[in-house]
Amino acid sequence: MRNSENVLNSLAGHSQDLSYKFERLYRLLFNENLFAEAYQRLSRNPGNCTKGTDGQTIDGTSIKRIRDLIEQLKDESYRPCPARRIYIPKKNGKLRPLGIPSFKDKLVQEVVRMILEAIYEGHFEDCSHGFRPHRGCHTAMASLQKGGSGTRWFIEGDIKGFFDNINHDVLISILSERIHDERFLRLIRKFLKAGYLEQWEYKNSYIGTPQGGIISPILANVYLDKLDKFMLRYIETFNKGKARQRNPEYKRVASRKDKRVKKLKNEQDEQKKGVLRSEIASLHREMQQLPATLDMDENFKRMKYVRYADDFLICVIGSKADCQKAKEDIKNFLADRLAQTRRHLSQMLMIQQNFLDLKSLSAVQTKRKRITEGFRFALLTIRLSYCCHLRQ
Repeated sequence: MRNSENVLNSLAGHSQDLSYKFERLYRLLFNENLFAEAYQRLSRNPGNCTKGTDGQTIDGTSIKRIRDLIEQLKDESYRPCPARRIYIPKKNGKLRPLGIPSFKDKLVQEVVRMILEAIYEGHFEDCSHGFRPHRGCHTAMASLQKGGSGTRWFIEGDIKGFFDNINHDVLISILSERIHDERFLRLIRKFLKAGYLEQWEYKNSYIGTPQGGIISPILANVYLDKLDKFMLRYIETFNKGKARQRNPEYKRVASRKDKRVKKLKNEQDEQKKGVLRSEIASLHREMQQLPATLDMDENFKRMKYVRYADDFLICVIGSKADCQKAKEDIKNFLADRLAQTRRHLSQMLMIQQNFLDLKSLSAVQTKRKRITEGFRFALLTIRLSYCCHLRQ
């Protein structure tokens, strides 16, 4: 029986080869070593002591239980249990639904998640930072700091109810582009269709990924990787010019300063030197108040896109009309290619101008009170840092 690390490394070796099709993945679920590795990872989370609908927890898990589970997978008699739905409070006072799967389902999902991660991690784009190894809000912030300098407009995107509205057929279709194993895809569909129990009443899940499911984050990234690749292609066609045009007023003041610097080097009279130094200092202060380049240069455009889960930020150097067009193009792509309903997309994108004055900066700080966690807080922090940097 192959070592779990070797199995996953073998899959990861083909991750970046887009022409490679993964076959016979389902038989990897018969490997006890993969289940042992999954158990080790799950055992670190105290939440696995919570009972699912079958009343079982991580306690009492044995090799016999794992072997029985593998036998069910072999003859495809395995059926995921409905998740037990509970509600947890959000900071805004509302309630967030959360599904608690049975531990046996968590174990199988973790093995499936490890396989999917090995297949897709090398396939994902660098602009994606959510639910990925060695990535998070801080890497998203670092990416924005590195590539978002000089931003004039922000397009903030938050796909409302994204996890609850993932289209199952579209998701399976995306997975089947790289995975040619019907049994493995059927197993994923079983998890998607498992449903949940609320107040001990069974409810079907015709759309969306399992709330609280271990495979939900990786499936969401597979789904939105299509958006990432669309945005990178969009940026290639949007970007224009090598550099911004120099500000004529800035060039004029800089030229006056340079002339006085040269004159100062050859001047012998101390009184005239003092006058020249004073003029140079005054011109230097004037230069500091002027932008070195034109803010609205029609021959220079740039766009930067960063995503964390279902939140994303697009930094734009261009006009508001460019942002409006990009917003509509993104909405159309999500509706047409990823089957997101236009009702949810109507409020998902917001265009805001980068702020340069104290009054606008205060307005952003006021907004900070209602954006309190995760990537949206990180995005706000970045915007504030841009404002402070541009004012200096």
